[in-house]
Amino acid sequence: MSFHDRITRHPLPVDPARAQDAAALFPDSPAALRDLIAAVAGSSPFLAGLIRQEADWLPGALDHDDVVARETAGFQDLSPDDLGVALRRAKRRVALQAALADLGGVWPLAQVTQALSDLADRAVDLALRAHVASEVRRGKLPETDADAGGIFALAMGKGGAGELNYSSDIDLIVLFDETAYDDADQMEARAALIRATRKMAATLSDVTEHGYVFRTDLRLRPDASVTPVCISTAAALAYYEAEGRTWERAAFIKARAAAGNIAAGERFLAELRPFVWRKHLDFAAIQDAHDMRLRIRDHKGLGGRLEVAGHNIKLGRGGIREIEFFTQTRQLIAGGRDPDLRVRDTVGGLAALAAKGWIPDAVAQELTDHYREHRDIEHRIQMVNDAQTHSLPKDGNGLRTIAALMGSGDPDGWQAALKARLARVHELTEEFFAPDEIKAERPQMSPESQAIIDRWQGYPALRSDRALQIFRRIEVPLLDRMSRAGHPAEALARFDSFLAGLPAGVQLFSLFDANPQLIDLIVDICGTAPALAAYLAQHPSVLDAVLGGSFFAPWPGETGLRTELDRAVQAAATAGGYEAALDAARRWAHEWHFRIGVHHLRGLIDADEAAGQYADLAGACVAALFPVTAAEFARKHGPAPGRGAVVVGMGSLGARVLNAASDLDLIVIYDADGIDASDGPRPLAARPYYARLTQAMVTALSAPTAEGRLYEVDMRLRPSGRQGPVATSVQSFETYQMEEAWTWEHLALTRARVVARSGGDAAALAEQIEALRLGVLRRRGTDPRVMADLDQMRTRLFTAKPASGPWDVRNGPGRLQDIDLLAQACALRSGDPARGTLAQLRAGKRAGLMDAKATEVLSSAWRAFWRLHAAGRLLTDRPLDMQDIGGGAQDFLLREVDAPDADAIRDRIRDHVSRAEALITAQMPQ
Repeated sequence: MSFHDRITRHPLPVDPARAQDAAALFPDSPAALRDLIAAVAGSSPFLAGLIRQEADWLPGALDHDDVVARETAGFQDLSPDDLGVALRRAKRRVALQAALADLGGVWPLAQVTQALSDLADRAVDLALRAHVASEVRRGKLPETDADAGGIFALAMGKGGAGELNYSSDIDLIVLFDETAYDDADQMEARAALIRATRKMAATLSDVTEHGYVFRTDLRLRPDASVTPVCISTAAALAYYEAEGRTWERAAFIKARAAAGNIAAGERFLAELRPFVWRKHLDFAAIQDAHDMRLRIRDHKGLGGRLEVAGHNIKLGRGGIREIEFFTQTRQLIAGGRDPDLRVRDTVGGLAALAAKGWIPDAVAQELTDHYREHRDIEHRIQMVNDAQTHSLPKDGNGLRTIAALMGSGDPDGWQAALKARLARVHELTEEFFAPDEIKAERPQMSPESQAIIDRWQGYPALRSDRALQIFRRIEVPLLDRMSRAGHPAEALARFDSFLAGLPAGVQLFSLFDANPQLIDLIVDICGTAPALAAYLAQHPSVLDAVLGGSFFAPWPGETGLRTELDRAVQAAATAGGYEAALDAARRWAHEWHFRIGVHHLRGLIDADEAAGQYADLAGACVAALFPVTAAEFARKHGPAPGRGAVVVGMGSLGARVLNAASDLDLIVIYDADGIDASDGPRPLAARPYYARLTQAMVTALSAPTAEGRLYEVDMRLRPSGRQGPVATSVQSFETYQMEEAWTWEHLALTRARVVARSGGDAAALAEQIEALRLGVLRRRGTDPRVMADLDQMRTRLFTAKPASGPWDVRNGPGRLQDIDLLAQACALRSGDPARGTLAQLRAGKRAGLMDAKATEVLSSAWRAFWRLHAAGRLLTDRPLDMQDIGGGAQDFLLREVDAPDADAIRDRIRDHVSRAEALITAQMPQ
């Protein structure tokens, strides 16, 4: 379809004579095109001049939308001087066609801004390459195989996003890849590339008799007041790592490698990604952006009453920049965790934020509409006289011209609509950046509570002025919610402990400030579960997960967790290596661990579900990290000799009954399959290979890193305990279990479960070990000494570690450990594969080892004890004492075990213990 057939609108000419003169230049053009040309010329002196200057070119050019490629074809062969002239001609023509297409409704806004951005990219690339080539010809640039001498330009701001406005300058950061040159040549190369950059800027921005191409701004580079116009990528990365600020992070949302050595530019942006996109939700960026907005307003004198006349449509109240800040700040908050939010353009950013639930769809659509309208007005302001201005005229005639360019013959009505639009944008964005200050007063506090509050300012988290400023905004709602908690004094005391343990507060307080619902959660945790509060103080970033959208989604199961963790670990390893992978696993696991605790605390899952979820999480962590650790180990010592190795979960992990504070009982079994040693840079014999691999795996799980630790690991259940090798060959394991193992080791084997594997044939090895486990149980379980040995074990255990008090449901006769041991004996004696206590008790019933009534009594006691024990481990890391845990925790426990009061719980414990002990004792040899 031809250009004139696509015209849907046109401005209203304010100068009819100028309009008529322009139309007369095109007597043979279609009427629709002549009308548009007349209207445009009649409203814009600048465009009228371009129309007259390009009258011969215009009629045949408009039907081709690829104006940039057409008008710059062959420019790469021009000398720098000729290039400058040619680019100015191209700029005139692209500007004219874009203006006509914009004002005539032929192109949408995105196509207009993209054409201008494409011209900027092409012009910068041509000028940069021309002047680099000149340096080469002069013998000033050392030899290199790098494209464009390793130099590249990053398009920043609207240019980077493909959103250049009609009379925009272009913001560039010019860098060079120093690795393209030998060390001895880098200073000479730097000097030559600085010259090329300066000449590139002059080629584009100098005003000559032919005009200019683009005003070029290089001041966004690192530390622009003291650095040259082109610096090395190493220097730039060092600056951003040490000194980069939030506004620079926001600027790099739109950054794009646009000219020169594009591959080097993209590598630089990839290396800079951790600076721009933080791994945690970054709500502190809100305050930074708000402060920046206020500084811009103050510097530009843009505060005060909102009036259309003279209003800055870009920087003023309700303007373009407020929509951009609103979008970019939310992208900074969450884009580190969600790559889908890393969108350069503003409209795309709003859409992505809405799609991920960070802003309502209606708000995104409304701001998108306002943004497009604002950009249209901005373009028309600049089209009048090709002025790099964003301010509306102050006089009535000037405003009438802008309204006419917008197609409105009612300047007063147009201004009223614009004023309402500006006010609405300000309302939507200001609520995000500067919510109303809390006007309420603190609730009344006891002297003891006030003394606690008074010491907060001495805590590390509140030592900075910025942290204190943000905390003051959340202090009143925080204290108000605590005053309404079931046990306010306890909640305050535990929040005090939580606050005292925080190393820093800005990020967390910003998180609470932007998401008040989290205050309810922290009060709930502090009022109920001090152990969970302590966990939160150690890992405050886990609160990010609450806002991530899936915190209350259905449980994904161990397979789903493993898939997700594999993806996170592999991405981290690719970007930052093995240590980064370990950190990523810790961050990920801490969030899921916190989720399980919160769900349990709030009654969304019960103790049995929590046990399975903790086991799923631990299994996923071991299963994901063991292959990564093995791959890192193989990089140094070669692939594992033989069939590989498996990690076997023992104890609670094998039985899938972990609690909030469980460690992991693990053993490693391998099969070298007759191969003596590995084949790698530093080969190892098979036995030390697997021993050191096992130690590396334990370190991967248990060593503290910057992100904390994952699990404590206990390997004492391996053959021969502490005296045995940390990794056991499958042949030695079978021999030991059949010929040397004690009864207690066979009991432990009833819970063994392969949780991870690595190696070429490790899947088959896992199947072999499970078959071996069942074979051992069926052969050794018939030994008549099993129950006698169990009786002796019970005596030793209960003598060494008796029950610590009436609330200890784990240790001592008739309690959890005692029921577990009997259940394991049932599985061993019946040769049954069951691993969990309740399933093992049922196996004993099926085998005729216990009657149905005894099985039900012991199962009922175990369920009650487990609920109490699991809840207690969530609440405190000390032995459970109902008097010490406080009222909030007591309420939780009463709900968990469905009891009216603490006395009822104690009576139930006593009754269950008495009945279970009697039944278990009856099973022992008399």
